[in-house]
Amino acid sequence: MDSRSERKHQAILEAATTVFLDKGYERTSMDDIAKLAAVSKQTVYKHFSDKEKLFAEIVLATTDRIDGTIDLVADVPADADGLEENLTKLARQFLTALTQPQVIQLRRLIIANADRFPQLGAAWYEQGFERVLATLTATFERLTAQGLLKTDDPMLAAHHFSGLLLWIPVNRAMFHGSPQHSEADLDRYAAGGIRAFLAAYR
Repeated sequence: MDSRSERKHQAILEAATTVFLDKGYERTSMDDIAKLAAVSKQTVYKHFSDKEKLFAEIVLATTDRIDGTIDLVADVPADADGLEENLTKLARQFLTALTQPQVIQLRRLIIANADRFPQLGAAWYEQGFERVLATLTATFERLTAQGLLKTDDPMLAAHHFSGLLLWIPVNRAMFHGSPQHSEADLDRYAAGGIRAFLAAYR
């Protein structure tokens, strides 16, 4: 793809992301996307043969954004005295990354279309959140081997960690249609979640 074609491809992806998140899959047309990308409808079809392929590409492209969260999760130091502080810091960054308005919107969009595109929903979960859980599991295995945590089932501990943090802000956002939390709320969820986690697993 030459650079001009690449720029158009990127403009179409960005426009499609905006329109799909704004209107949902059903109400989005290729005309809407072409208009926002400032290209012809023929150009959109030249890059993407149909709306379904375009939707799949924008959904799967977002799984790359999880890489930063994976790096954070993998880097928890083995410091017994600083364990609560380090896990609380991780929890706060984890909450910030996974409660971004666009992440919440995308999650709602994928769930809304999971019956139409079950494989796409499964792929997004596997390439995104499941990678985070796998990294958390490895981190908890390491901290258990180093004597800082006691986890008989590190994968279950990873689910408990995520659930303690995400249950309130994500559910509220799902039902209200947009994030409902403040920065102070996220601080409270991080601190409270880690206290509960360590009560079970320290």
